Amino acid sequence: MPVQHLTPNHPLNICLLSYRSNPYCGGQGVYLKNLSNALVELGHRVEIITGPPDPLIYNGIPVHHLPGLDLYNPDNPFRTPSLKELADSVNFLEWAGVSTMGFPEPLTFGIRAFKFLQNRLHKYDIVHDNQSLSYGIGRLSRQIPVIATIHHPITRDRAIAIQAADTFRGKLKQMRWYSFVNMQKKISRKLSHIITVSKSARDDISLDYKIPANRFRIAPNGIDTSQFYPLPEIRRQPDRLIVTTSADTPLKGLRYLLEAVARIMPKRKIKLAVVGTPRKKGPVRKLIRQLGIGHCVRFTGVIDNGEYIRQYAQAAAAVIPSLYEGFGLPAGEAMACATPVISTTGGALPEVVGKAGILVPPADTDALVTAILRVLDHPDEAYRMGQAGYKRVHRNFTWTKAAEATVAAYRETIRDYG
Repeated sequence: MPVQHLTPNHPLNICLLSYRSNPYCGGQGVYLKNLSNALVELGHRVEIITGPPDPLIYNGIPVHHLPGLDLYNPDNPFRTPSLKELADSVNFLEWAGVSTMGFPEPLTFGIRAFKFLQNRLHKYDIVHDNQSLSYGIGRLSRQIPVIATIHHPITRDRAIAIQAADTFRGKLKQMRWYSFVNMQKKISRKLSHIITVSKSARDDISLDYKIPANRFRIAPNGIDTSQFYPLPEIRRQPDRLIVTTSADTPLKGLRYLLEAVARIMPKRKIKLAVVGTPRKKGPVRKLIRQLGIGHCVRFTGVIDNGEYIRQYAQAAAAVIPSLYEGFGLPAGEAMACATPVISTTGGALPEVVGKAGILVPPADTDALVTAILRVLDHPDEAYRMGQAGYKRVHRNFTWTKAAEATVAAYRETIRDYG
């Protein structure tokens, strides 16, 4: 059985779980990579159990990859599994979920993690689930202290996606895709302690999931300032914007930024660099064609970190048009590069940006137009914003601070277990 009575400074044996762990994009993969590294640097022992892809973890931390079908692999999406693969009941459940337009990965990862850990629980003091919140995690919580991070309420994603669907069939499709949320709400209510990354996320999760607010512990994300930093030798282009999401999901609010660019384009020269690549037949490319702004919007595709910070260094401003964020890593990463930030007030973004950037209401094209012109037309003010953002990140958002707050939540969970 795991150790349940530890001295306050005793190093912990931590098992970190993450069902999908892209180290370059998506908050969960970035969180896993940087938090695990910071925990080890504080002197704790960490093992990671993960689904696809390879999370590229630092410091020689042991990583156990649980085999699955990986049907969302961009190199071979929605492939047809072999009969041998489908003979495994969990693989069959994963394939059936994807084939019926669901998202089964949290569920199937939890089953695999439960099976994998059955004979290993004696190695750990605590299991930390990175938002799979599956039935397997619920079963583990009856055998060992378990805490989960909920980055933001997926209920908000679901509501926005259903509202944005313009047909009844489209709404049903979104309801099916987000059907895993009911499982996550049920399991999260069973946990004694939950970590989240902002006050806004705590309040919204507490409301939507019907969990008492006193079960939450807030541990804001850090920004990896060894990866995101200013490049003063590169001159900012006075007409260039950057946005770090090309997602076709309505939650990210990219359509409002594209509409703002279309409104500004007749008045002055403007360019928009979009980090990533949207679907070829998705709504983002369709809207760009409709607005006639294809000549001033460029998609970077997948880029390495060196190119990432060069993109920030060249930009007159970074825009975060999200309708909702549980934290807002793109805002913090831009600020760490001393790039002026224009952000919506969606979710926790004001907690990240503070007074170091311009805040506008979500889904407000007019407000985005005004804010963008203000930054482009007043370079001295923009420079001061960039410097204020840089200082704010280094003062408030480090992974060491995030790890310290997380460890405090671990110790509470272990103390209260049983």
